[in-house]
Amino acid sequence: MKLLVTGGAGFIGSAFVRLVHKLHPDWKVTNLDLLTYAGNLDNLSSVAQNPNYSFVRGDIADMPFVEKLMSESKPDVVVHFAAESHVDRSILSPEPVIRTNFNGTFSLLESARRTGIAKFVHVSTDEVYGSIEEPYEADENYPLRTSSPYSSSKAGSDLLALSYYTTYKMDVSVTRASNNYGPFQFPEKLIPLMISNALEDKPLPIYGDGMQIRDWLYVDDHCRAILAVLDKGQAGEIYNVGGSLALPNIEVVKRILKITGKSESLMKYVTDRPGHDRRYALNCDKLTAMTGWKPLLPFEQGLEETVNFYATNPDWLARVRSGEYRKYYELNYAGR
Repeated sequence: MKLLVTGGAGFIGSAFVRLVHKLHPDWKVTNLDLLTYAGNLDNLSSVAQNPNYSFVRGDIADMPFVEKLMSESKPDVVVHFAAESHVDRSILSPEPVIRTNFNGTFSLLESARRTGIAKFVHVSTDEVYGSIEEPYEADENYPLRTSSPYSSSKAGSDLLALSYYTTYKMDVSVTRASNNYGPFQFPEKLIPLMISNALEDKPLPIYGDGMQIRDWLYVDDHCRAILAVLDKGQAGEIYNVGGSLALPNIEVVKRILKITGKSESLMKYVTDRPGHDRRYALNCDKLTAMTGWKPLLPFEQGLEETVNFYATNPDWLARVRSGEYRKYYELNYAGR
């Protein structure tokens, strides 16, 4: 099996690449990543010298480049993670999320169509469903109600991907996952930000009242779900991927403080984000029925493992914050 993985230096993409090489060491993986601020080749140091792994730096929105890469590497499957994924950044500057998330997805789909790629998995988010009132959960037929430029760009790219199945009969699947967490996550999302701030005795900023509810999914469980879709998923279908654990943000922060042994006095309530969705909730029965997939790692264990990663890897965190991880690219990949 030959895979082209976009955004493979990001948090979820790099976890997927590592898991593929662990479970399927004979599969060949080409990682296409532009290495924007959250792309980090340090995350892939364990596979960097693997003969079945290769890295290509490039922009998914550059269609001539993407089509040339697909023609030369001839992958069996494209697994598309690459995205500008931070909601706050999308609110402050919407243009990059539209260019990468929508235009980039178009570039990949059209290039895959032209070069005859057999299968395309588009990795998306539960944020496309918007805020959901209790006790309801979104299944794959739930209406799309986006609240930010980020979620709108993902909803648009989902529909575009599915249109390539309807119009061109491409084997396209869409996955929509809940909030991921785990090691190697860039410290701007809730869990890594709270962990890193707690470890350094810095204030932990809590949006609004902290009662926004999210479903938490360990990153390796998400990656196993994508492999399950690759194996048993059907063309033209959407699959929700959730962790089956919904918690208010404030509860997650308090659990982090307990694990790190820090005082709740570090919590600092700040002005809420514009358009902040109140509650996300997914129904994942379809994925389980189709593939047998279920999340395996309990949240308590996953959170402890994540805290331990940041506590024992301060150098990694410092390199990420300073941008020095880019030197890894220059030393190991520039000129190849």
